[in-house]
Amino acid sequence: MQEVQSILKASKLRLTQSRREILLYLLSNKYAVAHADVEKALDSLDRVTIYRTLSTFMEKGIIHQVSDDTGATKYALCSHQCNSLGHHDEHVHFKCVKCEQIQCIDTVEVPNIDLPEGFRPLYSNYLIYGVCREC
Repeated sequence: MQEVQSILKASKLRLTQSRREILLYLLSNKYAVAHADVEKALDSLDRVTIYRTLSTFMEKGIIHQVSDDTGATKYALCSHQCNSLGHHDEHVHFKCVKCEQIQCIDTVEVPNIDLPEGFRPLYSNYLIYGVCREC
C-alpha cells in the first residue's frame, strides 16, 4: 500500500479507491494486462472508471501501452524515469508463444533505427516472440 501512495504522490494524484485497486492489481502482475483483464479482476469497478483511470495513469507516466500482434492494447507499469512530460522507457517486450503473456524486458532497449529522409517516427513497439521462463 505504501508503494501505491508513493507512486500516486509522485504523480500528484489523489488516492482514490479505484486508483488504489487498479494500481495494486498492476503491481501484482508481472505481465502486461488488457483493460478486460482489469475489469474481470476488479468487478467492483465499472468499465468507464477503469478506462479513465488507465488513461490518467498513461498521462502521468505510471503505465505505458504495449501493443501485441492481435491488435489488443495492454498496459504495463513504467520505470521510475517516466512522468507526465514523457515516457522514457523504450524497451523490448517479450511475448511467450505458449502462455501468450507479454512481459517488459527493461534491461534491453529498443535499438535506434535510422529511417530514410521524410519518415518521422511517432513511437515504436519492439515485440520478441519466444518461450518464457515459466513455460
